[in-house]
Amino acid sequence: MTENKPTFVLLSGGVDSTACVHYYLSQGFDVRGCFIDYGQIANKNEYNSAINIASFYRIHLDHLILKSLRSYSQGEIKGRNAFLVLALLLANPRMKGIISMGIHSGTPYYDCSELFINDINMILNGYTDGQTVLEAPFLKWDKKMVYRYCEKYKLPIHLTYSCENGTDVPCGRCLSCLDRSALNVG
Repeated sequence: MTENKPTFVLLSGGVDSTACVHYYLSQGFDVRGCFIDYGQIANKNEYNSAINIASFYRIHLDHLILKSLRSYSQGEIKGRNAFLVLALLLANPRMKGIISMGIHSGTPYYDCSELFINDINMILNGYTDGQTVLEAPFLKWDKKMVYRYCEKYKLPIHLTYSCENGTDVPCGRCLSCLDRSALNVG
């Protein structure tokens, strides 16, 4: 890692990105959050959670709204993580530092893999002359390990939101809800 550089956490309002905020703050990094509304169905509840988490940790939170005619809900959204990284770069063309995502193992998608991190870092290197890198500190951890990290450091899990359907009361059926229920997280 590159200490003392700004760290931009793509803050979705979920457990994993909340763990990223804590991870970098505990290491003394200058952390900023960025919530991106790309048309996901859960954006209202996710954004409210991101605001609460940023407030809890006293970090600045940017809010990008990037609309399309399509809305996105459950499961894999091909290109999403690459889009989020490049949207953050587009909004901050002079960015130098770290972009962080709460990617963990156990998700079978390309954009949740070490290969994806390496590929995006090659692209970021080209755009920023090596001044910006993507990190995923929990890439080799499973969801349960991330949750144990949250418990160990008493992270504000009660402020997070993870239902892909965007309902005020989590649906209990989507992949995110099933992940949380497997961990006994409300």
